[in-house]
Amino acid sequence: MAISRGHRFPVEFEEAFPQGLVMVGDVAPNIEYQSREDRAAGRPARQRVDEVTGKRQWKAAVTDPSEPNAKRASFEITFLADVQPVPTTTEALPGMRPIELDGLTAEPRVAGNGEFKYQSYVFRATGFKAAGNQGGRSAKAAGNPGEQSAKAA
Repeated sequence: MAISRGHRFPVEFEEAFPQGLVMVGDVAPNIEYQSREDRAAGRPARQRVDEVTGKRQWKAAVTDPSEPNAKRASFEITFLADVQPVPTTTEALPGMRPIELDGLTAEPRVAGNGEFKYQSYVFRATGFKAAGNQGGRSAKAAGNPGEQSAKAA
């Protein structure tokens, strides 16, 4: 049995991003390319629709703190949902918030140019996990904060 091109592998958030993700900015609609002629004619921009699920596409810029290569640390996540996903966490700094994704899939891709190609992934998610987890670290992995403060005392 062969795996078809474009297969989306389901992946656990903690496995893909052990230190979590930081969203920079807001979630926005993923708009189809609009030619100069279309803009001049006043045609409205259309939001992309995923060909596999039929859901609308939304995008957000994120940064992976566990990525050692600075040029590859920031990328876009595509959300597949009928309505715009809303983050469940508060901002840590203006415009930046730790997030955790729900329904995460990874699609392998080749990135780079010429002899500088490398393995990359297109990440898609269905939304955000509920607040309460600490930027990709579950409460179990983070430990009980009460225990840590008791040990320090």
